[in-house]
Amino acid sequence: MGSGQDEMKRKADVLEDLGLLNVENLQNNMKIIYYSRTFLSIIGGVIAGIFGITGVTGFICYFLIMAITSLGFVAKADFSIKAYFNSWNQIMLDGFLSGLLEGPAQMIKYHSPVPSPFSHHPNRSAFSTKTISLRPPMAASTTPSLQTKSSATDTQFLTLMDYVGTSGEDVGDDLVVLVSHLEFACKRIAALVASPFNSLIGKGVDFGSNAGDDRDPPKPLDIVSNEIILSSLRKSGKVAVMASEEDDLPIHISDNGPFVVVTDPLDGSRNIDASIPTGTIFGVYNRLFELDHLPVHERVQLNSLQSGSRLVAAAYVLYSSATIFCVSFGSGTHAFTLDHTTGDFVLTHPSIKIPSRGQIYSVNDARYFDWPEGLRRYIDTVRQGKGRYPKKYSARYICSLVADFHRTLMYGGVAMNPRDHLRLVYEANPLSFLVEQAGGKGSDGKNRILSMQPARLHQRLPLFLGSLEDIEELESYGDVQQKLNPGYEV
Repeated sequence: MGSGQDEMKRKADVLEDLGLLNVENLQNNMKIIYYSRTFLSIIGGVIAGIFGITGVTGFICYFLIMAITSLGFVAKADFSIKAYFNSWNQIMLDGFLSGLLEGPAQMIKYHSPVPSPFSHHPNRSAFSTKTISLRPPMAASTTPSLQTKSSATDTQFLTLMDYVGTSGEDVGDDLVVLVSHLEFACKRIAALVASPFNSLIGKGVDFGSNAGDDRDPPKPLDIVSNEIILSSLRKSGKVAVMASEEDDLPIHISDNGPFVVVTDPLDGSRNIDASIPTGTIFGVYNRLFELDHLPVHERVQLNSLQSGSRLVAAAYVLYSSATIFCVSFGSGTHAFTLDHTTGDFVLTHPSIKIPSRGQIYSVNDARYFDWPEGLRRYIDTVRQGKGRYPKKYSARYICSLVADFHRTLMYGGVAMNPRDHLRLVYEANPLSFLVEQAGGKGSDGKNRILSMQPARLHQRLPLFLGSLEDIEELESYGDVQQKLNPGYEV
């Protein structure tokens, strides 16, 4: 199967996971898309090569051909395929323009005529022709090249895969392969979150199916995200155990994988209807080889309950106006932004340093009267500008952990949930690791998060994350953990 068909199949995999794709028509749909690109590339190449048509005349020819061919292609296409792509006509437009503008030599090869947002940098050519693709992750059975030759690297822009090789931190071949698969999984989740049907998917609502269709019903987004991550970890060949918010128990993946991954696959998924930012959280540990003699159920449990101080890497991915992959391998915290024209996460925030003080607190202060006295006094003090920092604090609260944490990491201050609500293993530990690597602190109000030993996979606790001086001032008030929990509906 050609590279164009491979790309379409990877995108179609998302719909197949959801049960929204008519599997019987999958091959036909891919052929329609692939041959539409190829056909229009050839037509454009012939016109450009034989007649030398450019400029206005070329675009007139394009619109005439589009008017004729699009009717036939769209009429044959399955609805679910068309719904997935932002614009059905854009597929054919790209194919035609690649032939028209690049000539017969580029007839079949699919290129994007649209420059990358990063191409406007003075050190980079204004016309990027990098192939659009969701590149498949590195094969587990091969040793990846640690130096990815890309236009981003050549012009002082590092991709995430460049960075984990010799261009940034040399994290080791095994971790490079794992990061490649995590990156790929998050691109698939980002596509689902950005889908016009995400709210329906989030509710498990079926749509577009025919009467009598025996396909499995669609699944909620957080469940689908969990399955995408599990599939990627299995394919990496580098993971022994996965522990997730969506699973009651840790999952044994392999006896040979060197890593253990803990994850919250889609934090904030209940806010999908309102298009509020969501996120994915990861923590990566080394497998405890000394436990290999134990029965499987015991060793997967113990591998999942490692202290946060043993983390090898941690990351969150923010799905918002931009898709941001923020990661630390123990030598600083760095954020990479997804360039949708190239499919690469590009380094945009190297060596993040959280301000030692912020001027923002993030908490649901509708619970103010359920808070302990110490926490009420702290909030009253800082918002009046009477704390150790003589400026009045402002409140900013999204009710999405990854989004609130990301803003705090960028601007400083403190993000908190004072009641026993957030999970130590796959929320508090990874985010505390990231904030400490950026110069901040993670606390439960009394103790350092990364020093705590988990007792249960889904253990909950209060969580305070943010600027070092802000967290230390908050802890000085003593009684900041909310024990009263009357049960909140929202």
